[in-house]
Amino acid sequence: MDSARVTVDCESCAFTETFTSLRRARTAIEDHRRTHGHDADWSIDRLSAGVERAGADAGVCGRPECTTSDSPLVRDRLDDAE
Repeated sequence: MDSARVTVDCESCAFTETFTSLRRARTAIEDHRRTHGHDADWSIDRLSAGVERAGADAGVCGRPECTTSDSPLVRDRLDDAE
């Protein structure tokens, strides 16, 4: 099983739980809000390798000079014109 990636905490009560997927964490937040009326929050420890790679290839700002130009995840504007 994957290690926990997302922690959901509620400052209004003692609720805290860790999840391996964002979807499950979001569901827990919504369930907690609906059941208890509290606004729980989450912290993301890490993202999946594919999401991390896409972010790294795009660069911090997404500008062409910051991207990894040979990445299959980054398209040049000239490619879009074809």
